[in-house]
Amino acid sequence: MEILGGPHYAVAGAGESHGPAVTTIIHGCPPGHQIRRAEVQPFLDRRRPGGNKHGTPRNEKDKVVFLSGLYRDDVDVLLGGSTLAVNVDGASFETEGYEDGFTTGEPIAAIVLSTSKKSGDYTQFTGPGGEVRPGHTDLVKYHQSKGFVDIRGGGRSSYRSTISDVIGGSVARIVLQQLFGVRILSSISQVGSLRTKMNLGDTLSLENAEETQRQLDEAEIPSIDAEFAKAAGEAIKETRRRGDSLGAAVEVVAVGVPPLLGNPLYQSLKVRLMGALGGLNAVQSCEIGSGVDVVERTGSDNNDPIRHDGYQSNTHGGLIGGITTGNPLVARVGFKPTSTINLPQKSVTKNLRDIDFELAKGRHDPCVGVRAGVTLESRMAIELLNSLLAYQASAHAGDPINLF
Repeated sequence: MEILGGPHYAVAGAGESHGPAVTTIIHGCPPGHQIRRAEVQPFLDRRRPGGNKHGTPRNEKDKVVFLSGLYRDDVDVLLGGSTLAVNVDGASFETEGYEDGFTTGEPIAAIVLSTSKKSGDYTQFTGPGGEVRPGHTDLVKYHQSKGFVDIRGGGRSSYRSTISDVIGGSVARIVLQQLFGVRILSSISQVGSLRTKMNLGDTLSLENAEETQRQLDEAEIPSIDAEFAKAAGEAIKETRRRGDSLGAAVEVVAVGVPPLLGNPLYQSLKVRLMGALGGLNAVQSCEIGSGVDVVERTGSDNNDPIRHDGYQSNTHGGLIGGITTGNPLVARVGFKPTSTINLPQKSVTKNLRDIDFELAKGRHDPCVGVRAGVTLESRMAIELLNSLLAYQASAHAGDPINLF
């Protein structure tokens, strides 16, 4: 069973790349938190295909409609926005979605329709004689499902499935911000061999988070280093022209994180974060804090000095022993180059006949890291809220339980 987070705050999703819609169900959100659809939509806009000129040419609007788990007595405000319409057996039905309400503690359901599909582009991959894209899930998914796999747009393996991540993560980050002021941002730190000259983890604070996000939104690609962003954008364009793709690294940072969240061993917050971030489509590496750079250091260089007011540096990236320290939570995630490219490659058919593979049709991101930041932020938010609720559950153990 594929669920993000859990057991206290969990997100489940369903839907394929070229299916009718992607649906999301959020379990465990505490009651009493105001959720406005208009606050969630901008996060989906950052993720959506067509939202960045360096991403896939596929253009989806990806408007979210909330269907359950929200309420307020003023139903005109609750229902003041979206409309969902269907036509079944010649009969048309229409209903209103939730626009602005408070969480009730019940499951929150949401739906995003898929309307920009070119399923005919994928006949090249149909059936046992269908061709396999090197680096993609075509071969393993076909045999795992005994041939019953949706090949259109990558099916469930498509990055489109991360719509649920972003919806669930958006609700989580809204709750975290309401409770503690937590802000989560991301910045591309590397594209191919190009690297930034500054790190988000060294500069981000609660005080400058809003301005930093504005700078990221206005950059050529989402990076705090404007000079790097311009050069990386040109490299991505040139690579797209050649029919090839590039890898990338994305730094994701949370500030305002409360200390003492997480556990030290098998379900440590470090394990869970590295699994959630490292498990995203196309990710090949996940580092916390200074990451692999610590290998070359001595203990005296690497240990963060401590004083009565806290840690004086952040080599540990906000986690020690899988438990938060209150310092910024810092992760760096590495993405492989997009597997789907327009150059000839050696491959096989699904029945294992050797072929020289060339892509007939299709739309893809030349650099998947460009759109990935908001999904990494969302997955971090889900794990943080789950850890917060776990801490609250254990902190109240033994306290009196009274009604009156």
